[in-house]
Amino acid sequence: MALTNWLLFFHLLGAISFFAGGAVAGTLQLAAIRRERPGEIAVLLRLTRVGVALVGAGALLTLGFGIGLAEHEGLGLSPAWIQAALALWVAAMALGGIGGRTARRARNLAEKLSEEDDRPSAELHALVAARGPLWASYASSLLLLAVLALMVWKPA
Repeated sequence: MALTNWLLFFHLLGAISFFAGGAVAGTLQLAAIRRERPGEIAVLLRLTRVGVALVGAGALLTLGFGIGLAEHEGLGLSPAWIQAALALWVAAMALGGIGGRTARRARNLAEKLSEEDDRPSAELHALVAARGPLWASYASSLLLLAVLALMVWKPA
């Protein structure tokens, strides 16, 4: 198989991992919002680590193999659509990190509260359902869809 095919395969595998991980983490986060007991919230937010791992692996694969593919095809990083995709990728990662940081704090609090008395906590619910980090995660997803559109249509 040609090098181009291998580069494209791993680039696409990264994109699939990235979006699958985001879907897993997002679904579990939304499920945690609907729970009241810290023990249940802790379990759901612990499971988001699987999604986060997929996002991390996908991010590295898409970036590394995407740049490798662009270089191999003789495009380099100079086309505007590649520069835009890279800028959007960086912004999406930053926004996803903002959302994830709050979820990590919520998981730590949920674990602590579940060990103590496992009673509902207004502080925990506010942290899990914080609008700003949720909107940052949603915005990150939208930016990644824009990256996907750039990769598919490759505007001039």
